[in-house]
Amino acid sequence: MTGLLTAAVAAGVVTATPANALAGDPAKDGTYAFTAKLDIGDGERSCTGVLVDKQWVLSASSCFADNPSQGFKVSAGAPKWKTTATVGRTELTQTTGSVADIVELVPYEGRDVVMAKLARPVTGVTPVTVGSAAPAPGDELKVVGFGRTKTDWVPDRLGAASFAVDSVADGSMSISPKSPADGAVCKGDTGGPALRENAGRMELVGVNSTSWQGGCLGTDASETRRSALDTRVDDLSTWVQKVSYRDVFPKAPWGKATHIAAGYFTGGSAGGARHMDLIVRWVDSEVTLYQGADDKDARQPFVAEYQIGKPLKEDPKTNWQFVQQMTGASFGDGSDGLVVRWVDSEMTQYTHVDKSGFHGEKRLAAPDPKGAWPHLKNMTAGRYTANAGRDDLLVVWDDGRVTLHPDLNTNGLAESAKKTLVQKNTTWSHATQIASGEFTGKKTADLLVRWSDGETTIYPGVDAAGLHGEIQIKPQKSYMTNATVMGVGAFVANDVPNDVLVRWADGKFTMFPAVDAAGLHDEIKLWG
Repeated sequence: MTGLLTAAVAAGVVTATPANALAGDPAKDGTYAFTAKLDIGDGERSCTGVLVDKQWVLSASSCFADNPSQGFKVSAGAPKWKTTATVGRTELTQTTGSVADIVELVPYEGRDVVMAKLARPVTGVTPVTVGSAAPAPGDELKVVGFGRTKTDWVPDRLGAASFAVDSVADGSMSISPKSPADGAVCKGDTGGPALRENAGRMELVGVNSTSWQGGCLGTDASETRRSALDTRVDDLSTWVQKVSYRDVFPKAPWGKATHIAAGYFTGGSAGGARHMDLIVRWVDSEVTLYQGADDKDARQPFVAEYQIGKPLKEDPKTNWQFVQQMTGASFGDGSDGLVVRWVDSEMTQYTHVDKSGFHGEKRLAAPDPKGAWPHLKNMTAGRYTANAGRDDLLVVWDDGRVTLHPDLNTNGLAESAKKTLVQKNTTWSHATQIASGEFTGKKTADLLVRWSDGETTIYPGVDAAGLHGEIQIKPQKSYMTNATVMGVGAFVANDVPNDVLVRWADGKFTMFPAVDAAGLHDEIKLWG
């Protein structure tokens, strides 16, 4: 559909008088509570939006443009005009729900859609879920808004109507009314949600952008076209999630992170859309899973978080208070897992970890104060054999030995499978931190070592035959002396695990993306 927008339509935005409900049927009390009424410029404009996070509303960027008839481009940052959002109120004369100022706009380049941040989180209203499947011609959508009706200029009630998808384009879709047949998207409905029912719940697939407004009060009677153009958001779910989460991640107490482990715990694989996730164990024993993003923005590598282990204050018996070391690993089909060494020297494999917790627990070694495992100093899992999985465990012992335990999922920690890479010595006992990564393009993984004096080295292509050379990437007495917790994952390009995360002694949390044989490059501050 072309030529949909005219100067008279003005992108569906009221430029002088507010308007408040879709030309369809009034919504029942309490339904579509996630819909927001936007008052822009103290009554100069009125739009609709939809709550997608407790502190973020999704709407049309044209609502905030200087001249909507000339385009929807809007600058990121504080809105030009004072804007308030009323959420959780089907009937605007009621006092239910929340009213909050909009303090920041984050537009999506090239589409009539914007994320609007509220001054404070909304309580008592569940945000709508953003759908991930593309709409198809013939799909039925429920379109909701606070715009005009056929007879009321400024109604106080939320309106709703069923529309059918006529056609789908890249970033947009054309829709027309289905029930009632004379429904229409009117002025003030811009930014309102287009919802699709999925398994008994509503999910967001688009927001109102422009329409012919046939049948809306104030439209020329000769205009009978009732179709509209909506901006698709079904392919923006990760962007919505990332924007709403970006202020949450830095608020975590990163100075209290004691252990980190990387892996594909929430889906994805090397080269895929979703990048590696991060598991963090905190000083209070809580365990958090951070979901990886799907783009290459090193400053925002994670888009969501899940508590998978409770803190001591909530669960005094939690096992996670007894963690000594942990490392991410992959054991075959399904999500990646963890290997954990506990303070009593027990070794445990969790074959799979996801946002609901830990699965497939296997005991690799029983507690034995007189056995070998109390002498483990450091460990990391990686791809050190021809096996495609990252379940080869490399161990540094307190006497300086370095051993490889290949294919844990098949062999466990059997002595018969163990390979000694470095004999007893006085050097390797100074290996303060180790991590597996792929920095040099070898057939097998590399080993990153931070020594007690701050020297940091890469051992390329470690395998069952041993170590094959050493590359110094930081000298003795370097700032790496202050690296307290270190981990490696595929958080940016998602090709191989070559991004190094460091939690420093002063509590700062940073990333070195794309580490290679030339060393550490740009340092990205994530917190602190």
